[in-house]
Amino acid sequence: MDVDASYAYCERLTRNQARNFYYGIRLLPEPKRLALSAVYAFAREIDDIGDGDLPADRKVAELARMRKQLTDLSSYRDPVAAALSDAANRFPIPLPALDELIDGVEMDVRETEYETFDELRVYCRCVAGTVGRLSLGIFGSRDSLHAPDLADTLGIALQITNILRDIKEDKDNGRVYLPREDLAKFGLEDAWHKGGRFTPSTAFDDLVRFEGERAERLFERGLTLLPLLDRRSAASTGAMAGIYRRLLTRIVEEPGQVLMGRLSLPGWEKAEIAGRALAGLPVGAHSLLARRR
Repeated sequence: MDVDASYAYCERLTRNQARNFYYGIRLLPEPKRLALSAVYAFAREIDDIGDGDLPADRKVAELARMRKQLTDLSSYRDPVAAALSDAANRFPIPLPALDELIDGVEMDVRETEYETFDELRVYCRCVAGTVGRLSLGIFGSRDSLHAPDLADTLGIALQITNILRDIKEDKDNGRVYLPREDLAKFGLEDAWHKGGRFTPSTAFDDLVRFEGERAERLFERGLTLLPLLDRRSAASTGAMAGIYRRLLTRIVEEPGQVLMGRLSLPGWEKAEIAGRALAGLPVGAHSLLARRR
């Protein structure tokens, strides 16, 4: 399959589906942008299997098929495999991290529950930390010893933000990702069970802020990765992380919002964050443009 057409397919998919991530991906020079689009497209196929309507056993079989593709990408003729195979020849992308992503999606398929934050951290590392490490393979860094752990940490911070943002949607679908020990800490353990639910309350606000502070500490550590990257890679990472960190700020300030539906930033604010990241400026917890408005 023509590799240029394969990359074009992956970039279109990324632009249409990545939403928050594409604001950062577009800041990269073309070779890195195309390679990261190929990684995203493959990861998206894995996620779509987990989120799809197939029965659990069929999902597991499909995930096994994706795992098999990773052993010899060049032998598959679909555009995503072709683009990822070429990208892996151009950059030292740690493809085994995609195996870990499949592990994480299998946890979803098997409806794994998390008693402790350490257990949840393993899941977050699989489904989000892997993306950080895959991206780092494309970006490169000035410190190959410490950068992968920082990329991992940043991915976990993003995933916890996702979990807080999607509390209502996940619960409506019969899932609670927050650890049981944390819910018990705030007297909300009943919500962890299938018949329970989250309701607006001071205890719920305290729970969200507790998890939000944990995510913020991870953001602070993970963002020390930026000085280890070249300017454009740092801008890309800063934009993606900045969007989620700004979202986390909104959630922590008004936790009850997440019980009303999925919270998101307007397009102009994401563009502002990307612009500041490209200019090497701090993103900040609140929009300067919003203050002026």
